[in-house]
Parts: sequence; structure tokens; C-alpha cells
Amino acid sequence: MSSRRSLRLAVLTVCAAACAPSPRAPALVHLTDDWGRGLAVPRAARIVSLAPATTELVFALGFGDRLVGRTTWCDYPDAARAVRDVGAGIGPNVEAIAAQHPDLVLLYGSEANRAALHQLEALGITVAVLTVDRAEDMRRAARAIAALAGRPAAGDSLVAAFDTALAAATLHRGTRSPTVYVDVQAAPPLTVGAGSYLSEILRAAGAENVFGDVATPSAPVSLEAIAARDPDVVLVLRSDTTRGHDLGVRNGWRAVRAVREGRVLVVPGALYDRPSPRMPQAVRDLAARLRALEGR
Repeated sequence: MSSRRSLRLAVLTVCAAACAPSPRAPALVHLTDDWGRGLAVPRAARIVSLAPATTELVFALGFGDRLVGRTTWCDYPDAARAVRDVGAGIGPNVEAIAAQHPDLVLLYGSEANRAALHQLEALGITVAVLTVDRAEDMRRAARAIAALAGRPAAGDSLVAAFDTALAAATLHRGTRSPTVYVDVQAAPPLTVGAGSYLSEILRAAGAENVFGDVATPSAPVSLEAIAARDPDVVLVLRSDTTRGHDLGVRNGWRAVRAVREGRVLVVPGALYDRPSPRMPQAVRDLAARLRALEGR
């Protein structure tokens, strides 16, 4: 090959490279999180979830293979347990999170997480703050996570299926609804108010939260106040339901008539203690337990 022909081929190669269209920049996802922070980020490929509710949503939406970190309390689905545990979700370990090289962190919207948010942002890690306390929060979070993962239609599909299942599971009692006290913590007593997902489960199952006049998701209460409100049933959340409950031997709890009479239901925490697509399952489970208790 002559030197002139070689030069001509080299020039053509350079021209072809220069004239070829440049690779398109990745499309950005635009979203406002629950703290009003505007995000404009590429599709998330490596996700750390710092709340059981958002971890469950990541899997339910079909993005479990992108999850590279979760909290110690993220126990559903079983596949979540195989993901690296980065510790707590409130006041999280920023170093442990960063070690997983995430391009998205799903952070629960607690004021105790403000410092972690600033530290993660300083490291150049995108953070979406999602406050998931009620069913509506879960719907919004599902759509946000799906959008951030680049598949917004997955969020719409999940929400539509959830709403259909919840409507089918919801009971409408024609008679008096049983009142329920939810035992989040026995000593000192801590329960849920109207701002909690658990109040929504109770209502859909045909019951009423005996502290439904409390607006917040949770609140400390006294044994005297519980006894005075005289709930028909006490609901206890446990990770191990085979252990039963020990309220009857705790100091002062026998002042509550439902405890004295054995009207205490122990339910699985993983099903009841977070807003999730499994809410219709929890509603059906609770309704069946209440019917069984009433039929004793």
C-alpha cells in the first residue's frame, strides 16, 4: 500500500470518528422528594434502602437486583436478607453506606437523619428522602422509586394492583366496630395514632383505633389512659408470634380489662409494622382474627 493511500485512509478514519454522533448523555429523572428537594439524576442502578418499607417496595417493583444495602430491620422479602446489612436506618452509618458505592440512597424522613443526608450529599451520593407512614405515602414512594429506577410504569402498576386488592379486602361493618389498642411498646406504653398506617389497617378490617383521636403516627400513653378507654382488644406486634405476649405479668397491665380477659392478639410484625403492598393481606388477617375472637 502506497504511503499516499495510507494517509488517505487515516484521514477518512479521523473524519468518520469526528463526524459520528456523540453518545447521548443519560436521560435525567426529575423528582421532588418528601422534604421538597428537587432531584435531577440518572437512572439508579445501585440502591441502598434505609427503611423496611422502601426495601420491600424496591423488591415489589422488580428492582431487587439493584439493591446493594439495607438496614438490619429489613426482613422482607427473604431475598432482602442476602443484601449487605449497613446498620440502622435512623442515624445511619454513612461510612458503611458509602462502601457499597450506591448511586441512590432511600432515606427515611426523620429529623434524626438530617446530618446523614448532608454527609451523603457531601460524598456526591444522591439521596431521596421518603417519609412512609401511611398508605398514601407508600403509593407516592412506589411511584418515586420506580421513576428513579427508570421504570415509572412499574410504580403505576403496583399502585393500581394495591388499590384493587385493598378495596376487595376492606370491610364495612353495620354494627359497632371493636376498639383496639395497638401495643408498640409495653414499658413505657407507646401506641399509634391516626397518622399511622396501623390505624388504616384497623379501619379497613372493621375495627377502630382506641387512640384514633391522636393525630401523630405514634404517641406515649399511660396505663391509666389505656384502662380508662377500655379497648375491646389489645394488638401486640411481634417478630416471633410463637412467643405470645407477656402483658398479663407486666406491672399494672392487668388494669386493662382486655388483658385480664385474654383478648390479646399477637400478630407478625413484618406484616403489620410498615406501609407496604401487603396491606390487603394484613387487613384480611386481622379481620379473620377479630372474627375468631368474637366467636369464642
